[in-house]
Amino acid sequence: MQQRDRRRAFEEHLKRVKERMAKVKHKIAVISGKGGVGKSVVTVNLAMAFALNGREGRVGILDADIHGPCVPKIIGLKGKRLIAGPPGIFPASGPLGVKVVSIDFLLPGQETPVIWRGPLKYQAIRQFLSDIVWGELDYLFIDLPPGTGDEPLSVMQLLPDMDGVVIVTIPSEVSRDVVMKAVSFARHLNTPIIGILENMSGFVCPNCGAEINIFRVGGGEKIAKEMNVRFLGRIPIDPRICEDSDEGVPFVMKHEDTAAAKAFMKIAKKIEEIVEAERD
Repeated sequence: MQQRDRRRAFEEHLKRVKERMAKVKHKIAVISGKGGVGKSVVTVNLAMAFALNGREGRVGILDADIHGPCVPKIIGLKGKRLIAGPPGIFPASGPLGVKVVSIDFLLPGQETPVIWRGPLKYQAIRQFLSDIVWGELDYLFIDLPPGTGDEPLSVMQLLPDMDGVVIVTIPSEVSRDVVMKAVSFARHLNTPIIGILENMSGFVCPNCGAEINIFRVGGGEKIAKEMNVRFLGRIPIDPRICEDSDEGVPFVMKHEDTAAAKAFMKIAKKIEEIVEAERD
């Protein structure tokens, strides 16, 4: 009886999510096997790259990192609050009309931790997908916490028609095993893998333009070949990415002529081509 009730409730949740997400053309999750790879910065700048490429007001970001939400800080919306109306709850609006939802908008203070177990996290993510008035979007990027736990699993199960995942890694061989777990996780859930993106890949001097390999380069591409998935490209290290994120200004907007910003734009274009081709 209880199992039947749980199944009925889950199917109802799926129905509500499907109805709300029907106006979102493409849904892409950004995941990583481990923390510290710059996944949230990548998510924000990819979303902004899409907005810059003629999709102003048609891009959204769901910050699904319940315990460590940082998208609002990176995109300049720290301290904002969600507004409720008759149709539901409306996202906050960032640069170029990018719509953003995060648990951070619901916390009473900056130092307030979210001390929740799995069921509460599932409920929050479900409500983000089913109760938020996202409106008509071309792309919704979902920033997931590291690993293969509650939040990634909840999103994959609630969005079975997701276009796919972008896996972020760094060049180091240390990340190899955890990235392979992320690939296996997506495959186990029958979620398409758009490709692997290598972040912090080399350092381009902002003064002379010389490239220095502070870390090893090519780890992400090597993993992609081993796991038979696409390699989307590399984002070089640029100190201004960190500075802009701390200031709440998307890097691709402030430093569009840099090598890193051009890499973001190029990878965004590649993702768009892959996703559009798969839908056709």
